[in-house]
Amino acid sequence: MAAGREMSIFLKAQRRGYEGFSEEAESSWKGPFYFIQGADPQLGLMKAWKAGDCDNGGDEWQEEIQLTEQAVKAINSLTCKPKFFVLCGDLIHAMPGTPWNEEQKHDLRNVLKCTDPSIPLVFVSGNHDIGNTPTADTISEYCKSWGDDYFSFWVGGVLFLVLNSQFFYDASSCPELKQAHDQWLNEQLAAARTKKSKHVIVFQHIPLFLQSPDEENGYFNLEKSVRLDLLQKFQKAGVKAVFSGHYHRNAGGRFNDLDMVVTSAIGCQLGQDKHGVRVVAVTEKNVHHRYISLDELSDVTVDEVISHHSEENVPNLHLY
Repeated sequence: MAAGREMSIFLKAQRRGYEGFSEEAESSWKGPFYFIQGADPQLGLMKAWKAGDCDNGGDEWQEEIQLTEQAVKAINSLTCKPKFFVLCGDLIHAMPGTPWNEEQKHDLRNVLKCTDPSIPLVFVSGNHDIGNTPTADTISEYCKSWGDDYFSFWVGGVLFLVLNSQFFYDASSCPELKQAHDQWLNEQLAAARTKKSKHVIVFQHIPLFLQSPDEENGYFNLEKSVRLDLLQKFQKAGVKAVFSGHYHRNAGGRFNDLDMVVTSAIGCQLGQDKHGVRVVAVTEKNVHHRYISLDELSDVTVDEVISHHSEENVPNLHLY
């Protein structure tokens, strides 16, 4: 694979859009489809977690390489390909500017470049990708490696919004960038109310909440006032679901008609879940999903998700 081709598959999110998914071509409903969501390959965390030193990058990441390779191979082997494969943040563990950051990014790209070229890769920034308190420099470096830190795109009549959730967590070192992000988001949500999108779906790294909109503040969710403000904005705009990672366990709940989905990790597990990804079936009426372990991901398990949730009784939901 040529160097230009290798980089281009990681830099499709540009100018707040996504190359290949044009609104003109994709803004109308064409029928049910599915995509795959993963989170937190986080190369280096497994060693750091075992050593009890998660503040550092972890000087070994072969386990995460093997798990991510397994995910890519399983997705590539699916007979009917997903519309895209989205990774919801913490691509690597080493923070910007720390030892092993560049090495981990290099090794992750080497794995992900083997993804079937017919399956677009969508990247979401996490706290380990841009820092717990991001700066203009760390965000710029992320964009050079993976594409825009926030953007929107259409697929089959569905509007997808990719957000930079660190702006909601701590934007004290880049207030102007947060302001631009918030203005862009408000414009996108306003547009979603006027356009005839079948659904609006959000991707971000940090969950709005883990179990309940009223739960207490913690490391793995957003502060309550920020959370409730976003939930109200999302609901007003008709957002159907928010998909996230960060927690390294499966969780989630509902806020009225909005589904908050927290997906466990491809990499290090902090609970009892197995390494896996989430299969998401988008039908005309609903957005359905199920977490499937990497060992079990196959045509059979994907078809089970699709056939079980196809209220339109379309036997080949994934053919669009």
